[in-house]
Amino acid sequence: MDKKPYLITTAIAYTSKKPHIGNTYDAVCADAIARFRRMQGYDVFFLTGTDEHGQKIEELANAAGITPKQHVDIVAGQIKEICDLLNVSYDRFIRTTDPDHEKCVQKIFKKLYDQGDIYKSEYEGWYCTPCESFFTETQLIDGKCPDCGREVNRTKEEAYFLKLTKYQAQLEKFLEDNPDFIQPESRKKEMVNNFIKPGLQDLCVSRSSFKWGIPVDFDPKHVVYVWLDALSNYISGLGYDVDNPSEMYEKYWDNCTHVIGKDILRFHSIYWIIELMALGLKLPKKIFAHPWLLFGTDKMSKSVGNVIYADDIVSRFGVDATRYYMLAEMPFAADGSIKYETVIERYNSDLANTLGNLVNRTVAMVNKYFDGYVYAPKNKTEVDLDLEAKALEAAANIGKHFDAFKLADAVNCVMALARRANKYIDETTPWALAKDEALKERLATVMYELVEAIRFIGILVAPFMPETSNRILDQINTDLRGFDTLVAFGGYCAGTKVGAAEPLFARIDSAKLLDELNKEMEAVKQAAEAEAAKNAFKPEPLNDEITIDTFASTDLRAAKVISCEKLPKAKKLLKLQLDDGMGGRQVVSGIAQWYTPEDLIGKTVIVVANLKPAKLCGVESQGMICAADMPDGSAKVVFLPDDVPAGAKLR
Repeated sequence: MDKKPYLITTAIAYTSKKPHIGNTYDAVCADAIARFRRMQGYDVFFLTGTDEHGQKIEELANAAGITPKQHVDIVAGQIKEICDLLNVSYDRFIRTTDPDHEKCVQKIFKKLYDQGDIYKSEYEGWYCTPCESFFTETQLIDGKCPDCGREVNRTKEEAYFLKLTKYQAQLEKFLEDNPDFIQPESRKKEMVNNFIKPGLQDLCVSRSSFKWGIPVDFDPKHVVYVWLDALSNYISGLGYDVDNPSEMYEKYWDNCTHVIGKDILRFHSIYWIIELMALGLKLPKKIFAHPWLLFGTDKMSKSVGNVIYADDIVSRFGVDATRYYMLAEMPFAADGSIKYETVIERYNSDLANTLGNLVNRTVAMVNKYFDGYVYAPKNKTEVDLDLEAKALEAAANIGKHFDAFKLADAVNCVMALARRANKYIDETTPWALAKDEALKERLATVMYELVEAIRFIGILVAPFMPETSNRILDQINTDLRGFDTLVAFGGYCAGTKVGAAEPLFARIDSAKLLDELNKEMEAVKQAAEAEAAKNAFKPEPLNDEITIDTFASTDLRAAKVISCEKLPKAKKLLKLQLDDGMGGRQVVSGIAQWYTPEDLIGKTVIVVANLKPAKLCGVESQGMICAADMPDGSAKVVFLPDDVPAGAKLR
């Protein structure tokens, strides 16, 4: 029988910097779901990857003195390494710089333009570079970005727009007809009440003020805006083509689940769904918008010194313990929390004591009392049947928790069985039974019941801790590892000899480790503060006082940048041709490490117009562009509003 296809995706990670552990929850959460679906017999395709275009990437690369591609290659490599470190079983790690993705996006853009769903206009409003998002005046909160609280910049540029307004009614009907499409329910209400019902606005889907993006092939001065670019990875990663959809796309797209963070639900539940509607494609089955993983009650921040990276946790506690904590500690609808104190507490109580101790002492007792052999149970008692019922109940309930995306409940379901098995040991007291030869048969039954319960646990824990699952099942020496073997209790083959008892998780000295970690975090915090102090802006001392007449002798004029090019023999210099309202002039400026010619053409700048001409690298410069010194040593050109006429004098 053919397996039913199942597609699961994560939000692709933005390649601005190395992600902290909260940013990696997507991948671990989706991986647990993917592993469980495979256990259920689905043909799973798991897609994850990186989002690599945008103005922020271009600016970071320029500041570092490297190309945007070099920057994203470094960070994408770090993100992939973290996925591999955390044992994320993806089938494709897509990058939005992959040639097949870029070609797919260009074709999507052209199709939507040709059918009238994308049109050219002009954007004027407020732009948040870190969020790669535009906002109207009314959407700002205290004049700042409503999503991240950072400063926004007034922007006016030619752009292409996607007609969201055309599809508003269709989107509303879809969400009404599919009430479970967005999980949790509270997130759907937030989208509908806060963003959809007030009325959608057409979406800017191209930029012309920077170059690091996928070019619009029929209008190359524009690049595809990051959201249309990034969101399309969910189908480009399957080989989708506007003209000839691939077999993989046809196979998997019908049954898709998106796992994303709650902060980007708007883009997925509105922009992405409308893009698919406009393309005439089927829509995903589910979107799970999970909460955040916070440091205590705070967002992680390098400047505060509370950032924790996945490899930090793994180096201390191991891969499976890290995965376990992330999945067990994240509630369904509320934000989760990570602190070293709680990581250690869960490690010792759940993994070392409850799970590890259960497996270790059971295997040790089988070896001690029966030379390692497990014999068939006889004359079961009520306590035996209760343990069996709890094992079957766990196997039945775990699927319900996964279906509802309640992974913490699924984890607890397995740990509850481990706790019940430990209680069973206390109830049956095998050490006491072993003292009486007449109770040997009863002792054998107890050992069988425990080993079979451990087999259940070993299989059920596989989505969360795959390496630990294999170690458990190896210790009890069983090949019966499929989820389908848990429909009845008693599958473990009598007469099997178990392996040696090996500790799964060694207990941690909490006080000692916390002291080490606190010292490390304090050192990181101090280093961050020192770096911030070093980079803090310190105004240069004022020059000697001047009179108003002296200032008036400096002629500052508005000038439009007509053309701009790099000087071949000078990496730091740009040659600009300016319309100064008085016949034009040529200026050479040392800003090439921070600006490309495309950044400047069409902009209005301030030029010191009566500066004595000078030659720079053999090229005459008839003035100087005004710029501000920044704390990091860079310079920012002072731009004037576009409606300031060339030649206007600044006073």
